[in-house]
Amino acid sequence: MKEVMAVIRINMMNKTKAALSDAGISSFTAREALGRGRGLVDFKALKGAELGYEEAIQQLGGGQRLVPKRALFIVLPNKLVKRTVDVIIKTNRTGKSGDGKIFVMPVLDSIRIRTEEEGESTLDEE
Repeated sequence: MKEVMAVIRINMMNKTKAALSDAGISSFTAREALGRGRGLVDFKALKGAELGYEEAIQQLGGGQRLVPKRALFIVLPNKLVKRTVDVIIKTNRTGKSGDGKIFVMPVLDSIRIRTEEEGESTLDEE
């Protein structure tokens, strides 16, 4: 089993949900998230601001430093991971900074609370 965690643009959530459903991936969790990539941040100014340098703080300005995103968490049998990742990439790729990121991590077990059933039988099967 694997967990696919994807951080995507907030406005791509409905398209991604529909594309996953069309691909047979119906079970996932989504959460609001705030974040930023490295492309839009002046890390020298950020470090200076953290150290309390007034010039760096002024350079960063008072605007929002973190961008609203959506984080998707999908636990799947290994055989569905590639399909899921491909769907997320195809649906969310614009070619511009901020398209998002996908992480794939191992999962040791899954337990359905209602029945105490364990393992891959608790997950999407298609």
